[in-house]
Amino acid sequence: MNEKQLIELINELVKQPHESEWVEFKHNYHAVEEIGERISALANGACIHNQDFGYLVFGVEDKTHTILGTTFKPKTHKKGNEEIEHWLSQRIDPRIDFNIFEFNYDENRRIAVFVIPAAHNRPVDFMKNAYIRIGSITRKLSEFPEKEAKIWRKKSKPFEEEIASDGLTIADIVRLLSTETYFDLLKLPYPTNQEGVIEKFVEEGLVIKNKGYAITQLGAVLFAKNLQDFDSVYRKTVRVILYKGKNKVETEREQIGGRGYALGFEGLVNWVNSHLPANEEIGKVLRTESRMYPEIAIRELIANALIHQDFTVKGFPMIEVYSDRIEISNPGIPLITPDRFIDAYRSRNEKLADLMRRLGFCEEKGSGLDKVIYYNELFQLPPINVEASENRTTVAMYSYKKLNDLDKKEKIRACYQHACLKHVSNEKMTNQSLRERFKIEARNYSIASRIIRDALEENVIKEVDPTNKSRKYASYIPFWA
Repeated sequence: MNEKQLIELINELVKQPHESEWVEFKHNYHAVEEIGERISALANGACIHNQDFGYLVFGVEDKTHTILGTTFKPKTHKKGNEEIEHWLSQRIDPRIDFNIFEFNYDENRRIAVFVIPAAHNRPVDFMKNAYIRIGSITRKLSEFPEKEAKIWRKKSKPFEEEIASDGLTIADIVRLLSTETYFDLLKLPYPTNQEGVIEKFVEEGLVIKNKGYAITQLGAVLFAKNLQDFDSVYRKTVRVILYKGKNKVETEREQIGGRGYALGFEGLVNWVNSHLPANEEIGKVLRTESRMYPEIAIRELIANALIHQDFTVKGFPMIEVYSDRIEISNPGIPLITPDRFIDAYRSRNEKLADLMRRLGFCEEKGSGLDKVIYYNELFQLPPINVEASENRTTVAMYSYKKLNDLDKKEKIRACYQHACLKHVSNEKMTNQSLRERFKIEARNYSIASRIIRDALEENVIKEVDPTNKSRKYASYIPFWA
């Protein structure tokens, strides 16, 4: 929000007859623990009262709603040596993406406001307790089971349907969104007038028509000319970080996106691929250079990170390039176990996923990771690794290693992924197919047999026919098949 929008927001909030379960006014600073309790209470109250946000405003007298101004500067205030924004976000569960704004209401009065997303699907806790406002008092939510039950029962609106900016005209929408990009990518003729453009955007759910017009989160995150125009999605810009070695000690370069995903995707993928390490191949005539990693796999992993992120938690999609690997991560824990990424599909952002497929940025449902593994094997790379922890999902792809340099866990993971790839291709893994995956010569079949035996002992694969006594003709499928 810009300063004008923030002033308008304050003017609307002070018109409220009294504080509510989703609005609270303070004059100056209170203990940071108290602010954490208020964030929990206002998020939960906003959910119960069908509000998109709760508001904690500093600089307004709570009884009279007189705008006094405040000396409190939460953006720079610290708890010990830690900025309070970070201190609070680490103790709020789930880690909702609240925003802090500081601005001049006029030349004599400064305001600070916390804009807090409503709770979704479950109450918001602070330090393992959920709170709610009752009148002007903040109480533990557990004392009001009927209110807590409302939050659990409430079906939240999908992120894509939420409002990113409202009170707009047709001219505002054309100014804020790259409408041409939508028609170009879908290879549709551009309408002869702005009304035709808006009609299509309303049909896609990118814009909503009510008293005026509003841009949805879907419209903003995909087609924003500048994501800074939309506070709710600005923090979801993609970061790319290049490191000099195998760790984060020395950063070589950092790139931060600024445009909607649809505008910036091709440029992002091309930029990342151009900065990945390459192998030199000396041919019969010319010296050529080939990428260490398959470009098509990198593209698919980046698209997946954008599509499957959890927009309700703090964090942004990130691509980190090390000397021996690339890690692509997104905020949120996946809705399916990482072991089933190759065969199962479930996205929390279905409209985003559908539109990104139609725009040509990624594969059809469920066919993305099998392509990643296929090309990973084709390039003779170690198995990819997927980790989900601390509200973040990370997929790592590693540079080339000889088979003898892979540890036991990597060999087992490669065997499992190969079995998965064969299964979704309506085939079975065999000793021969695994030898081909690792480029093991036929006379060394025992090396593949040992890897298969270890994978069987780890219960990540199983025999198709356990009664078959011939190891030579045995075939294998993933444990879940």
